[in-house]
Amino acid sequence: MSDLLPLAQTLAKRAYAPYSSYQVGCALETSAGKIYTGCNVENASYGLTICAERNAIFRAVAEEGPGMKIVRLSVVCLGHEFPPCGACRQVIAEFSLPHGATEITFLRDGEPVTMTIAELLPATFALK
Repeated sequence: MSDLLPLAQTLAKRAYAPYSSYQVGCALETSAGKIYTGCNVENASYGLTICAERNAIFRAVAEEGPGMKIVRLSVVCLGHEFPPCGACRQVIAEFSLPHGATEITFLRDGEPVTMTIAELLPATFALK
């Protein structure tokens, strides 16, 4: 099991999710070897809600700068199992290792599943 999954689960317990009750936590490791975490924070105006994955990624960028690259990322939702949403997949892809090699781990049927971001989002939007 990914050592990031237990950390993501801990962060999920800190989520602010009074509207959806979906408590999500994320932990990621950057190419600099640092670990960053985040949880979802909801808002009565849903458009202002931030997902756990984007929360952790933005924190990593704030600490390491715009060249930050994600080596691996784990996400956990308490009581549910799913991979990152489409918006988060696109943001992960923006900060992915070359060729979409960043590994994403999530739970499926109680077991960890690891896929690359290229597998989760094969047609990434890019301005290049």
